[in-house]
Amino acid sequence: SVITTSVKTALLSDPDIKSFDLKVDTHKGVVQLSGFVDNAAQVERAITVVRGVSGVTDVENKVSFKGVETTVGNKVDDSVVTTRVKAALLADASVKSLDIAVVTRKGEVQLSGFVDNQGQATRSIEIARAIPGVSQVINDMSVKK
Repeated sequence: SVITTSVKTALLSDPDIKSFDLKVDTHKGVVQLSGFVDNAAQVERAITVVRGVSGVTDVENKVSFKGVETTVGNKVDDSVVTTRVKAALLADASVKSLDIAVVTRKGEVQLSGFVDNQGQATRSIEIARAIPGVSQVINDMSVKK
């Protein structure tokens, strides 16, 4: 959690990165970045900043590109979908949902973070796909080593 906090602070402190929609998860020094950005240069900048944080041993890039601009309606719908997915993950005893980050953009749900085994990842994907409003699920979860 110390590394995660340090990474988030470094990202927020960088004027070129602070507005990015990034999630940060850390396991044994490996930092996983996920979320959505506009272009590859933004991803590279974020990775460079993260690699400079003390204690980071590696960076996993699970960042997706936004594509087309979203509308206010899309943002509201996406926040509802995200909330529903998170609630469904919390309700399922076989999934450690607190370790899974959920980001939604235009109905596309990105699941990221670290899980204990492939079964948890598979179940999480099944749960997300069953939520109304989900058009696609991107699996960017990693199994803890």
